[in-house]
Amino acid sequence: MKKICALFFAISLSLILSACSWSSPEETKNDGIFKIAMAPDIGGVNDKSFNQSAWEGLKELANEENVSVTYSESKQPSDFTLNLDKLSDNDFDLIWGIGFSMVDAVYDSATVNLDKNYAIVDYSYGNDTPNNVTCILFRAEESAFLTGYIAGKTTQTNKIGFLGGLRNPIVCQFECGYKAGAMYAAKELKKDIEVEVQYADSFSDCAKGRAIANKMYSGGCDILIHAAGGVGYGAIEYAKDNGKLIIGVDRDQSYLAPENMLTSAMKNVGQAVKIVSKKIMKGEKLGGTTLTFGIKDGCVGIPEPGKAISPKVYDDAMKLSKNINNSILTSNNKKFTIPSDDKSYETFLNELK
Repeated sequence: MKKICALFFAISLSLILSACSWSSPEETKNDGIFKIAMAPDIGGVNDKSFNQSAWEGLKELANEENVSVTYSESKQPSDFTLNLDKLSDNDFDLIWGIGFSMVDAVYDSATVNLDKNYAIVDYSYGNDTPNNVTCILFRAEESAFLTGYIAGKTTQTNKIGFLGGLRNPIVCQFECGYKAGAMYAAKELKKDIEVEVQYADSFSDCAKGRAIANKMYSGGCDILIHAAGGVGYGAIEYAKDNGKLIIGVDRDQSYLAPENMLTSAMKNVGQAVKIVSKKIMKGEKLGGTTLTFGIKDGCVGIPEPGKAISPKVYDDAMKLSKNINNSILTSNNKKFTIPSDDKSYETFLNELK
């Protein structure tokens, strides 16, 4: 049986061999076509996560509109600036930087190339946003909340886990939203649920993800969510090999373990990239602004039910989903702010009491 980790490392090797390469650069030479380039982080466009989602969104846009799309991949973080410089030297109308890791490279390139339009996913420069950069954020805590609620309604041991890669503000959204959803379910069920949190300090160490999953399941967790990139593939593989339940992230990851994937905390990066690219293509001046997308925009949520989830639990989660707007859950004539960081999580716990 082909292992998920083996697939991940094969993909990683192919990215290394094609580092800083171009896909179909000849497409960018067609005059009169709106030209978009994308620079993913080191996960590349086949990462089965947000980079791949962004690229799929651009390809869909190219099929729908008079648009040319291409990308330039990086072998390591030090390549980000080089790739953006290469893209900026060409005739692109919009250049995307995908992911938190691209923050400095996008900013540096944009402030030097003031005649170019840029956009970045998963970060906002706030008041320091250059006038030629559009920032894209997601209310990932909304989808994470739903998955935490599902885990809380499903657990038999009353102990569930969160496996993160590196603890940054983006991963923290998933962690805090997930914990909040579990606590909401615990209150509804009138029982205590423990959420164990572990970080791998990596987004690429598949073997470490497997080892941490082993430890967490052995310690009593019967459900894990991962927000850990390649580390998460190791956790998924362990769950699949040992009959455990796990929750995916960013995309519907049920195809990786159909019998074991309880649900996924989806962040539809491709949808947001399409929305913003269309707006810029049609002349909207979005530079210097930050746009945030959530459930109501169709950019976060959970997938259709798979084999592992109870239909009743799924229906309950979807009822909650309909009452979430701008990370505010309205339920039983009360309003709860779904947390995205440690401080707002403590506030949520106080509201829940």
